Amino acid sequence: AVKHAHHDVDIDQPGRDSYRHRVAGASEVALVGGRRYAIMREQAEPGLAEVLARLTPVDLVLVEGYKREAHDKIEVRAAGLPPLAAGDPNIVAIAGDAQPAEVNLPWFKRDDIAGIADFIAARL
Repeated sequence: AVKHAHHDVDIDQPGRDSYRHRVAGASEVALVGGRRYAIMREQAEPGLAEVLARLTPVDLVLVEGYKREAHDKIEVRAAGLPPLAAGDPNIVAIAGDAQPAEVNLPWFKRDDIAGIADFIAARL
């Protein structure tokens, strides 16, 4: 899974050794524990292709965000936000609280996890 944030994020904490290494000028810091690790890199925000190239090969990567990149997407409609499907040919389905009238795409209720999973599996 890839989660893109629209703001600066920091998984490190002031006072920790890894934080001190990074603040002291290390361009890359690996934080390693018993069951997981994270590599923090100081660089300009990478595009989706660069992030995907760093992941272990898998059958499916779920991406939250990167809505401006050209990859298949399910638009999750939220109240008060403008719809995106009409202007993005990479949107292949819509999940929302009300069935949209303006596009001819598969629609799922936001909580229809099984239906959305079946749709994704069928596309694979």
